[in-house]
Order: sequence, then C-alpha cells, then structure tokens
Amino acid sequence: MATVRPAPHPGPRCATHHREVKRERRGKAHERAVGIRYGLGPGNYQRLQDFQGGTCAGCQRAKGITKRLAVDHDHKTGEVRGLLCHNCNYTLAHFRDDPVALRRLADYLENPPARRLGLGQLDES
Repeated sequence: MATVRPAPHPGPRCATHHREVKRERRGKAHERAVGIRYGLGPGNYQRLQDFQGGTCAGCQRAKGITKRLAVDHDHKTGEVRGLLCHNCNYTLAHFRDDPVALRRLADYLENPPARRLGLGQLDES
C-alpha cells in the first residue's frame, strides 16, 4: 500500500523553470487581453512601452514593474493614446479627459491664488 499520493503533474520540476513558465503565460494572457479590449496587435503593447522609454507617459516615473501600465484610450473614439500608471490614468478619468481643466490645474500650481493675494508666506511674528 502506497502512503504517498502521486503528484498531480509527475516529472522533474524546478522552481526557476516554473516561475519562467508562469511569467510567459501571464505575458501571453495580457497580450491577448489588450488585443481583445483595445485592438492592439501582438507586440504592440511592448512597442508602445519601448517608445515611451518604459515609463508612464504622464508622470514619467512609474515603470510598470510591479503593476503593468494601463492602456489609456479615448472612450468616445476607442483610440489608444498611450500607457499610463494607475494614478495618472485615474487623474485623467477624474477630470473627464478635459484638457482645459488640466491646464487650469497647471496654471493653479504655477500661480496659486494665495500667492497672488500675498498670503503664500507664513507669518513669522
């Protein structure tokens, strides 16, 4: 009577090989998903990421190492615009892709109302 249950996948296995196979499967699944959802052909996600220098097109800090960069697209036309990190993609969504509102926010950062009123400095009294 055998006391050891048979392995569900018999044969030699190593952790390094198993991780590589999982990484490859995830990559193929991601490529299929962006192809179906956004119409990107095989390899186009990677081409876009390489074209952007491997970083988020918005902040240019996030590299998509732990979490892939999101495919940003125009919801009206379906046109793919680029790859963004979660925060930049969320910001665009929050501003409803309105470039005027985003320019207003940039103007706010460069010349805030408190500075124009002379209230920007802390009182040192």
